Amino acid sequence: MSGEKAAFSLRPRGAQMEALVELWAASWAQAMPDVDFSARRGWLRTRIVELEEAGATTLCACDAQGAIAGFVTVDPASGYLDQVAVAPRAKGSGAAQALLDGARALAGRKLALEVNRDNARARRFYEREGFVVVGEGVNPASGLKTLRMREK
Repeated sequence: MSGEKAAFSLRPRGAQMEALVELWAASWAQAMPDVDFSARRGWLRTRIVELEEAGATTLCACDAQGAIAGFVTVDPASGYLDQVAVAPRAKGSGAAQALLDGARALAGRKLALEVNRDNARARRFYEREGFVVVGEGVNPASGLKTLRMREK
């Protein structure tokens, strides 16, 4: 989108698993083209179910037509964001902001996450939103270096 911020409604995932999986794979393929995220679709399905069974909530940001523009999986008890993905067509539209605001409201506490160190766009977004680096790690699935970030 061209600098214009759209309005998004937030709703629980419901039966939208396959739409989220496709959105996630497309988003990550754009962000990290050297990694085959299409091959990890099964992992994501399992991961979301496991997170939700442990108490996490998956929120979807939907545009005016009801199409999913992105999603976030947040554990309200800890404030940890496990999954955040925005559809390539919705980058820069305000969907990520809506998702982060929804996660903040749901958790009622400062949020934390891990971001791929080489995902410069995501890092800039989180830094603008008041997150600071508090540690480093490695993604066990990809071997890529990560940064642990927490809201100030």
